[in-house]
Amino acid sequence: MVSLSRRGEVEPFHAMDILAEANRLKARGVSVISMAVGQPSDPAPAVVREAAALALRNGRIGYTDALGTAALREAIAGHYRDHYGVDVPPERIAVTTGSSAAFNLAFLAMFDAGDAVAIASPGYPAYRNIMAALGLDVVEVEMEEAPYLTARQLAAAQARKPLRGLLFASPANPTGAVVPLAEMVALLAEAKRLGISVISDEIYHRLNYSGPDVTALSLDDDVTIINSFSKYYCMTGWRIGWMVLPEKLVRPVERIQQSLYISSPELSQIAACEAFGASAELDRVKERYARNRDLLMRRLPELGFALAAPMDGAFYAFCDVSRLTNDSMAFARKMLAEAHVAATPGRDFDTTQGNRFMRFSYAGSYADMAEALDRIERWLR
Repeated sequence: MVSLSRRGEVEPFHAMDILAEANRLKARGVSVISMAVGQPSDPAPAVVREAAALALRNGRIGYTDALGTAALREAIAGHYRDHYGVDVPPERIAVTTGSSAAFNLAFLAMFDAGDAVAIASPGYPAYRNIMAALGLDVVEVEMEEAPYLTARQLAAAQARKPLRGLLFASPANPTGAVVPLAEMVALLAEAKRLGISVISDEIYHRLNYSGPDVTALSLDDDVTIINSFSKYYCMTGWRIGWMVLPEKLVRPVERIQQSLYISSPELSQIAACEAFGASAELDRVKERYARNRDLLMRRLPELGFALAAPMDGAFYAFCDVSRLTNDSMAFARKMLAEAHVAATPGRDFDTTQGNRFMRFSYAGSYADMAEALDRIERWLR
């Protein structure tokens, strides 16, 4: 007899379910354009691939220190100096198996089962699902006054239920919204006043179309930062990310990492050291995203997909589809089956109002984005 834990009953990641169905259609020879998953269509930069190839030729790939190689931690510290003007000791950096492992480590090191942690809704579903699997009390705060969580909303959530933690993202998934500097200052100040620990998800940094990146670390040294090489750096499958930790969290995270993951893959760590030197190549990819963004901002509303948030960053359009359907899950499956375009139903990001929304990823080629929109237009007619 096999026993089952309630942890396995978390909501599925519907974007991945849609992707799986798209892949099944592709395997049958159907031409499918995917706008479902937030994955760059470009490979990792050439210097990254060359570093990995050289490492494979030179010898054994093994375990590293739990917090990562000294070379990569120093490279990440250099990135904070160069990109943000912030000095971060390499000793406060933990290299992780993608940002997914970083969230696990942060939640385990910072909170106990039953602790309440606030997140924005709509928001990235893995936040909610990982925390639920770990027995945390997830407090989803609906975005009412702005497409990001504000200091006033945080205070109101705290008044309803005492919070131990806050997790926010800027730019955000699925909305692409960027928290303005003044609002971020106010949010962090309110969290500090209330005694709430903060995690800032900065995985979409360097994909901001509205202004310069602002790391929460430049405003509050006690914030836990999570980032990854997956998005701007086009390294999703390499499974390599990082955390910048308050000093008192470094050793707890190290101990947990030793048991859960031992270390992140050494091959990926070696390759990632070169990623920060590939900005010229990667900025050309970002320029294509900007062209795709302009196309979607114009065409989606014309097709009845009203933009529900400003597309300030990342590579997503979050749309209100209530003019077209009251069941975005069924709509997404029908659009995939008949128009052969995959997009993500809003249920992933908002468990209460997600039936009214869909997310479109524009990380693919410009030609694919244009063809996808043409297919949707023909299908709707």
